[in-house]
Amino acid sequence: MFVRTIAASLILAFAAVAASPVPVSAQTAAGAQAPDISVVLNIGKIRRDAKSVKDIREQIISYQNKIQGEIQKEQEALRLAQQELAKKQSLLAPEAFAEERRKFEQRVVSVQQLVQKRRQTLEEAQANAMVQVERALNEIVAAMADKNGYGIILRFSQVVYVKTHLEITDKVLTELDQKLPTVQVDLPKN
Repeated sequence: MFVRTIAASLILAFAAVAASPVPVSAQTAAGAQAPDISVVLNIGKIRRDAKSVKDIREQIISYQNKIQGEIQKEQEALRLAQQELAKKQSLLAPEAFAEERRKFEQRVVSVQQLVQKRRQTLEEAQANAMVQVERALNEIVAAMADKNGYGIILRFSQVVYVKTHLEITDKVLTELDQKLPTVQVDLPKN
């Protein structure tokens, strides 16, 4: 009988504890740190709409147009040289024509190498300019995360669903445009 009384008392005690309003582990106790917030950032939109990226793009396009004009002049000169070479074929001895053809082919290779070098230089200049944008973007995102308690910042492209108040792209874009509105692309002068 005594055991039944103890058992009944324990059951009532557990029931009383279970029914009492006690903070659960998901709730924060007084003075404890609030849980981190997960937010989403649309990197594609930033790379498309940031003032600094648009500035880089304009400089690259301007330089591309300039070198494209130079390349077209070289191609036209090669076309004329090829026509001259074709005219000389019937007039020159086979050895002399072979020498002229070799010179022409060397010129073609030289122009191709020049085009490739300019393309590579342009790609490197663009990549170096984008490093400046990425560095500024990372600083802004880190500062914003610290200030607002963001524990995780996910790429928009990796998220299936997000509530609009959890997307920070426009805030980041505004700060990036203020911090880095332009970037000087280091393009060759010649």
